[in-house]
Amino acid sequence: MSRASIAPWLATSQWPTVPIRLVARLGSGHTPSRKVAEYWENCDIPWITLADVWQLRNGAVDVITETKEMISALGLANSSAAIHPAGTVILSRTASVGFSAIMGSMMATSQDFATWTCGPRLEPRYLLHALRGMAPDLKRIAMGSTHKTIYMPDIEQLRIPLPNIEEQRRIAEFLDAETSRIDRISHLQSRVLAKLHEREMAHRDAAIDRLFDSGGAVQLRRHIWSVDQGVSPQCDAVPASDDEWGVLKVSCLRPCVFDPTQNKRLPPDISPNRSSEVRKGDLLIVRANTPELVGSAAVVGDVRSRLLLPDKIFRVRLDSKFLPEFVAEVAAGSRVRAMSAASSNGASQSMANIRFDQVKAWKIPIADLHAQERFVEKMTANRKHLFEIGRAIERQLALIEERRQSLITSAVTGQLDVATATGRSSTSL
Repeated sequence: MSRASIAPWLATSQWPTVPIRLVARLGSGHTPSRKVAEYWENCDIPWITLADVWQLRNGAVDVITETKEMISALGLANSSAAIHPAGTVILSRTASVGFSAIMGSMMATSQDFATWTCGPRLEPRYLLHALRGMAPDLKRIAMGSTHKTIYMPDIEQLRIPLPNIEEQRRIAEFLDAETSRIDRISHLQSRVLAKLHEREMAHRDAAIDRLFDSGGAVQLRRHIWSVDQGVSPQCDAVPASDDEWGVLKVSCLRPCVFDPTQNKRLPPDISPNRSSEVRKGDLLIVRANTPELVGSAAVVGDVRSRLLLPDKIFRVRLDSKFLPEFVAEVAAGSRVRAMSAASSNGASQSMANIRFDQVKAWKIPIADLHAQERFVEKMTANRKHLFEIGRAIERQLALIEERRQSLITSAVTGQLDVATATGRSSTSL
């Protein structure tokens, strides 16, 4: 791997670049055999795995102090795992590539991480920032069609600029302060978006309550004409083209939003079950997924043909008394969502499912078709307005992240003199 292929910006460094392994001991980890029960008894050694990557995704956690799993001394002794000292820098190199942190205590890792224990010429906090500056490049060069990986021979070739240790500490202190400031701005923007969603839900619930108060309620079962549940054969991992059959993914549904591009191509040697083809006006309801998404409903709009219903989605067709769009909007409210959460069950906290008899028990406010149309129009307008605001905030967050990345790469390469920049606002640099 050439220097330019991994991080072209290293060529502009004011300091010489060196392979990290020359100034820090490179290591990795391992997973003791799950088949040997004794290896997983009396586990008291913190063990960093991909289950801990969620802590590192936004770059706001510098030091990892807790791990989801632990391993035992016996498991450690009977595997290639090793205990690394506090201050060791880690980098995720498989599946979730490019996330980094510093160990807050003695820990081991799975094979999904590379580790560097810094020698006297390298400051761990400086290395952490250098790796974060490199993160987009690492994701770009990761290999694999399904699970991306940076292989250890390539890890061995990773280089960083190496100023003297005092300069490294100055850079680390500067970036600690400035990235924390940027992270606070990002957090505030994210909170604004969350508050907007809360307000939209409150408005929706108030409007639904008014409908219940004025007209009463009826169980959905009274107005269902038919219900179907599809199948999910082994499909290709790419969307179907216009002349191919596709099986919808659960991600095609969000509350009141149907995205037909979220599908997987049905292999040509598998005959489609045409009775499972979805059509405009079909009400789709998530049967099995995360607890937050189970019960989410949306209506199929103007889409091309040849899209098939999967096994994790119900297709419901109603009689003429209820608009499917109205039922989907009501299903997005707190009342029905609470019913779905209360009736759902699953094998784990991350997965849940509901039976169709539980969907049939949903209580829907009684309203004439004109009132249903007005309600749908109002909710659609509110959602569009919220979407536009959300897009604006997402653009701001993307610009903030670009600024964060640029600040890091400029500082670690010496393009930015942190001695003169200290104390200035990161937004004015």
